Amino acid sequence: MGRLDGKVAFITGAARGQGRSHAIRMAKEGADIIAIDIARKLPTVPYKGATSEDLAETVRQVEALDRRIVASEADVRDYGALKGALDEGVAQLGRLDIVSANAGIFSSAAAEEMTEEAWDEMIDVNLKGVWLTTKAAIPHLRAAGGGSIIITSSTAGIKAFPNFIHYVAAKHGVIGIMRTLALELAPDMIRVNTVHPTSVDTDMVQNEAMYALFAPDLEAAARTREVMGERFGAMNALPIPWVEPVDISNAVLWLASDEARYVTGIMLPVDAGSTAK
Repeated sequence: MGRLDGKVAFITGAARGQGRSHAIRMAKEGADIIAIDIARKLPTVPYKGATSEDLAETVRQVEALDRRIVASEADVRDYGALKGALDEGVAQLGRLDIVSANAGIFSSAAAEEMTEEAWDEMIDVNLKGVWLTTKAAIPHLRAAGGGSIIITSSTAGIKAFPNFIHYVAAKHGVIGIMRTLALELAPDMIRVNTVHPTSVDTDMVQNEAMYALFAPDLEAAARTREVMGERFGAMNALPIPWVEPVDISNAVLWLASDEARYVTGIMLPVDAGSTAK
């Protein structure tokens, strides 16, 4: 018996990184998956975007676990496309029990130097996209008699960091979404929580733009993975540079499962003690 047998999970940003990890982890516990990803690079994002091939690889890995998956390319900022993809997934898989609002982007600049384009794209994806995801999902969760919504925030949703004010604002903002929905949806037995990762070993962290942000004193050639691990590790209490995607997936799985059936309205850090420092 899997912990999610008979359940269906909707995951945004599922083509790679944490999203793919969540899909695989929940599929291993018996869930079928509805997966979406924009599968392209956005203009203000300084690292490579996910691709159609990445999303296809998520499909392959879930199907290799003998679970069903309905995957499509959709933008969380486009409510029509988002809702259409989710509705089609529910039509094929029969229900919806779990939502992982995971899709997100990162960029950086000092507040006075940030462009309005960068601000707007960040807020639209990382904040509005979360609201639209939940908006599309709520009727399906009600129809199933309850469920669990897990929103991916960040340590930057708990404390401030310089040079990415828009990201900090968005990740603080999703806590407000979570707390409001936890109260609104409690009568329907729909639980809503946030997870707050420290740095995770994904493409969002392992790229030259992020390395330059954390090591502006070093030449590009000196910003090796080992050196950058020391920089990122300085933020954590535990002596590690970053966590792995599966570490976040394990927290998402717990919040999705009946083991957390009375847990709602909480912020769950998976941060190696970062927010305790």
